[in-house]
Amino acid sequence: MNAVGWVVLVLALAAFGSVALAFARSRRALQKQLAEFTNRLDDAIDGGTAERVETVLSHLEQSADHERARAEGSTRERDRLALAIDASTDGVVIVDADGEVLLRNGPAGRFDDARHADALAAEAMQQLLATARRGEAAQRELQLFGPPRQTLHVRALPLVSDHEIVGAVAFVRDVSEARRVESVRRDFVANVSHELKTPIGALTLLAETIASGEDATVMQQLADRVVREADRLGRIVDDLLNLSLIEAQENPKREPLPLPLLIADALDQVRFAAELGDVPLTLATPVPDVEIVCDRRQVLSALVNLLENAVKYSDEGAEVEVAAQLETGRACISVRDHGIGIPKRDLERIFERFYRVDRARSRQTGGTGLGLSIVRHVAQAHGGEVTVESVEGEGSTFTLHMPFARSTANRYSEAS
Repeated sequence: MNAVGWVVLVLALAAFGSVALAFARSRRALQKQLAEFTNRLDDAIDGGTAERVETVLSHLEQSADHERARAEGSTRERDRLALAIDASTDGVVIVDADGEVLLRNGPAGRFDDARHADALAAEAMQQLLATARRGEAAQRELQLFGPPRQTLHVRALPLVSDHEIVGAVAFVRDVSEARRVESVRRDFVANVSHELKTPIGALTLLAETIASGEDATVMQQLADRVVREADRLGRIVDDLLNLSLIEAQENPKREPLPLPLLIADALDQVRFAAELGDVPLTLATPVPDVEIVCDRRQVLSALVNLLENAVKYSDEGAEVEVAAQLETGRACISVRDHGIGIPKRDLERIFERFYRVDRARSRQTGGTGLGLSIVRHVAQAHGGEVTVESVEGEGSTFTLHMPFARSTANRYSEAS
């Protein structure tokens, strides 16, 4: 919640406290008026004046109606504020000046008689509320190791009416996702800086060597190395731009494209590199004749990345198999290799930007560390997902799950 949101919510809670205080004061005022009217009634009766008795009773009835209307209005306003607070996604707890709980909304219910990690949050809330009841605002961020792992931000503020502290309010917000995104952003900036620094440093060193060299053969070798490093730098920049474009496109242009055509195009783009590495590409099963509603460039990029990775991490003569089949509403395109495989500890992280299982081999083959991240983002942007199964030393199978057009699904079911 931004600063304006906090101010609005605090003002609402202050209003809630004011309403409750006004309700109590109106009751005391009514009781005082009733006592005064009773005394006047006694005087009127003692004086024996019937008209004065009628007047007193009439005033009493009017005052009672007026106070009843005020009380009902205060009650309705208090109930509306309570409903608004209960609708908040943040946990909210309001206490009076003695620390007694006046209101606890739904999200804060988990901290009532809490156990384990929630008990730590409940204790922190009580400490901050005690500080707020003394007139000081306080806040704290808690790391709860779960499960599930969470980051909670707890904040407490005093409630003041007529320059008097009438209670305190505590807010509890789950900021786990925000902190995760911040961490990813920091890691991304650090990784980009590191990945760009390596080829730029190599280019600088090679250029200085060329400038001071005289042997033509050595100069040619260094020039070839400059070209390779420049190509690598260009691939990193291109992958970063592709990834940024995929993430930024909220409504990308899509069209229905035949799945067999997409797979054939991807195989054609990778076939030359596969032949150079003596890695056979085979189509293990016939490709279902269905259409994928997609951005052709993005989906083709995802398929090519999977195929290139399979070729790069396969030994000479090791076959890479491509298969496609249909599940409920989805086409599943699998790329299977018989290469080095992926350690189990790395399976959850291989789709992160710049994460590499074998850094030395990745640099040798020219990988940027962004390929699998691009695959994941393409799949998510099209309402699908990418999964992996791997055994270290035996190979890996990556499967791209993509929704296909309903019309082609009906045609496919009729044909089968």
